[in-house]
Order: sequence, then C-alpha cells, then structure tokens
Amino acid sequence: MTEPTGRRRPTRVALFVTCLGDAFYPQVGEATVRLLHRLGIAVDFPLGQTCCAQPAFNAGFHDQARLVAQRNLTLFADYEYVVAPSGSCTAMIRLFYPDLFAEDPHLHQQAESLAARTYELSEFLFNVVGTDDVGAAFSGKVAYHASCHLQRELGVTEAPRRLISRVTGVEACDAEMSEQCCGFGGTFAVKYPEISSAMLEKKIASLQRAGADTLVSCDAGCLMHIAGRLRRQGIDVRVMHLAELLNTGHNAEEPHHASGN
Repeated sequence: MTEPTGRRRPTRVALFVTCLGDAFYPQVGEATVRLLHRLGIAVDFPLGQTCCAQPAFNAGFHDQARLVAQRNLTLFADYEYVVAPSGSCTAMIRLFYPDLFAEDPHLHQQAESLAARTYELSEFLFNVVGTDDVGAAFSGKVAYHASCHLQRELGVTEAPRRLISRVTGVEACDAEMSEQCCGFGGTFAVKYPEISSAMLEKKIASLQRAGADTLVSCDAGCLMHIAGRLRRQGIDVRVMHLAELLNTGHNAEEPHHASGN
C-alpha cells in the first residue's frame, strides 16, 4: 500500500469517459465506476461531455480544438478530481489545454486548473488514493502494454505495473517490447498504415514469445488496434483494459474481450 502525501483521501470524482470508451468500450467506463465505488469514491458523469479535442489538435485544427476544449473547461470546472481511463486523453488535457489558451489569460487559468485536477486512472489510484492493491483476483499470464502518451508524456510507468502485480492469481510475463509503440497513434495508423502494421506485427510477435494469454493496457486505442490484429490472425490472447482487470474477482461480470476491426 502506498499512502498519498499531503492529500486527503478523495470521496467524489468526475469521470471523463473518452470517445473510444463511449463508442466502443462502454464496459471500461462501467468497470471504472464499479472500481471507484468499491473504494468508497462517488462518481459523477457529466452528460454533456464529448471529445478531449486531441484528434483536431493533432491534425492542426487548433481553432476547432479550442471549441471542444472550452466546453470541457466549463463542464468540469467544479470538480476537485477528474479521472479518465486513458493516458492519451489525460495527456491532452494536462499538457496541451494550457497551450491552446495561452493567449487568453482567463481561459488559460481555467485550463491550468483543469490540468492540475485531471488524472489517468492508474495514477489516480496509485498517487492520489494511495493504493496498489484493490483486492482484484484474476487467473492468467498477463503482459502489460505501456501506451505512449501514458509513459512518455505523463511519465506514468510504475502505477499500472504495481496495480497489475498485486492482482491475486496474476502471473506477470513481461514482453521485451512492452514499452514500444503498438503503431496506433490515432491518425498515424490511418495516414501510415504500412508502418503502423509493421510496428504492430513486432508487438504481437513479442507478446507471443512472452507466452501471455492476456494483454492489459490503459488506453482503448491501443487495445482496439492490437485486438483487431489478434482476431484477424486467429491468436487466442485476451485483451483487457486495466479497469476491467482491477474489477475482477468481486462478483462482477466477466470482462469482455476487446474487439477491433
């Protein structure tokens, strides 16, 4: 158990569910809510939320991104903590919202405030709640895929691994390419499909060499990308979001297999 430093234990958060969670992985949002409830944390879900604005921002449409981001500044203004089951969306809010509003002092201050209150799920559990053991139980050989935004932009590396290692019954089998990009990268996979596919092939080969029967990650984009190729190649490896893994062993529904095209 790691105790939080200088903070009282949170009792209520707002959930930012992300676009992929809303459209493709609702079970991840549901697992996140159940997990936080088990830890005694109430969860609000502002119904007006949409995208974090990252696709528009990355494509160079900053004016359009500001419109979406400004909506989130207002929507989450009154929450002490905002939790997202996504390193990618958390990185957008924390690192790039302040840049988007750099020329507007009032909105920049709001962006800085929201950035300071927004956490990816694993770092929230580990650094704010102060736990590395949520009482989950799962039987399997689990490999972890470290998503790029989570480890490179947010610097979150220890929290997911510690949380996975404390799940009863898990046999960790770390793949040698666990920290390498899967090739998704949002629009990167669309613009450069050949490069993306080559990167993914190396990732899957590494996963097979590790002998894992389950792959866990913290970002739905990576899960969708990897799961799609596994399915098309007929490789029997379960792909799960960390929130789903941490919600096992509590009379919860058996986690779904992630799917992809």
